[in-house]
Amino acid sequence: MNDFVTALGLVLVIEGVLYALMPGGMKSMMRSALETSDQTLRVAGVVVAVVGLIFVWIIRG
Repeated sequence: MNDFVTALGLVLVIEGVLYALMPGGMKSMMRSALETSDQTLRVAGVVVAVVGLIFVWIIRG
């Protein structure tokens, strides 16, 4: 459970830094996401999740 909370904290830090460093770019990315089809977002989400899982598996394995 400690690892999960740590990972969640790191996600929040990374997201916060992105908003702090480039708020205009983040707004633009949100607009782009709204215009992207659900299927494309779903596939991209699955691909990113699998890559993240492989990354964690390699690092922790």
